[in-house]
Amino acid sequence: MSSSLNAAPPSTLMRRAWLIVGLLFPVALLNYLDRQMIASMKVSVMGDIKDIGTEENWGHMLASFKWVYAICSPIGGYIADRFSRKLTICGSLFVWSLITWLTGHVSSFNELYWARTMMGVSEAFYIPAALALIADYHTGGTRSRAVGVHQMGIYCGVITGGFAGFVADAPDLGWRFMFDFTGLAGVLYAIPLLFLLRDVPRQSGEPETASSGDGGGSFGELIGNRNFILLVLYFTLPALAAWVVRDWMPAILQKSFNISQGKAGVSAALYWQGAALLSAILGGWLADRWMRRSERGRIYVSAIGMMLIVPAMFGVGNAPALNSFGLAIAALIVFGVGWGFFDCNNMPILSQIVRPHLRATGYGLMNFVSMMCGGLADWGFGKMSDRHVPLNVIFGVFAMICVFSLVIVLLIRPKPGT
Repeated sequence: MSSSLNAAPPSTLMRRAWLIVGLLFPVALLNYLDRQMIASMKVSVMGDIKDIGTEENWGHMLASFKWVYAICSPIGGYIADRFSRKLTICGSLFVWSLITWLTGHVSSFNELYWARTMMGVSEAFYIPAALALIADYHTGGTRSRAVGVHQMGIYCGVITGGFAGFVADAPDLGWRFMFDFTGLAGVLYAIPLLFLLRDVPRQSGEPETASSGDGGGSFGELIGNRNFILLVLYFTLPALAAWVVRDWMPAILQKSFNISQGKAGVSAALYWQGAALLSAILGGWLADRWMRRSERGRIYVSAIGMMLIVPAMFGVGNAPALNSFGLAIAALIVFGVGWGFFDCNNMPILSQIVRPHLRATGYGLMNFVSMMCGGLADWGFGKMSDRHVPLNVIFGVFAMICVFSLVIVLLIRPKPGT
């Protein structure tokens, strides 16, 4: 934190810190709404763009977004650490919103594929910069709560995206309207955001090695950090299941329970994202309080979340075979509670194991590994669906992966006093 900020009264610092979270909340919402709503409109999009053809092609299109997002995330994180978190955030919002608008005007699978790919490039710059900026401002006992509030914007975006199926089904609107509307909203919001956001100024005596040194030194320091490698694994493995739930659950519910596209989209997003929204606040509050007694407080809260995700995966996988829509929804709610506990503590845990000027770069690397594997999960799920692999087998594997993740997070050792 800069000397100019330290000189301000504590009440002013706190208001400024929460203002940053408030300004970023709509950006987080748009970030996930723009990427998520296509899953709820799958039937309409595939019906309109005939040359998509197969589930594998659809999965490949979803995977391409994740792969380029993954590749660009460390670059975006490094730029945010090296230059400006504010400009990285605003530039990312403007470009991905423009691409969102263009997506509403594609006419072939090839055009859709490349539009989603370019959206992956532009969106990759946002999350590392935003979470690092929040961590810069929230230096004390509010960090997990602040990240939790920001993540609520993500969950609200996914929930809103779940209603896109109803818009796609409406004769006077359609799936293209959603891309036009949300794209224009993001372009317009980027303009005032550029004037309202503020980076935390550097102290005059701060070391420059992390912020202005070469990228190889930053990446090398992170890769040589045992705790960081463990956090990357922990961040990545549960995301395999989460991306399949986000991207495929509308289609799974529609096919398994013979319900409408609109109802499937809302059911797939509203329940688990609503649960995650509330649990992110609860998990952030609990983690901040636990940190008063133990430097591993945030790790313990995140581990509790992982313990909840394990049975949720078994429930989601077995609900279609049991023809129980209620079980599917209950399992999604439990998954959401666990995910909120997990999600609100990743950047705070990262802040306990790396230096401040490596936070965005570190989160970018975490996104790189997670999204690359998430893309493989999307593509692989599409291939397995074409080959009729039972859902309970697929989600049973996800549950076992989450058990392994629980062991990993408990091995992380934060630095004292962080």
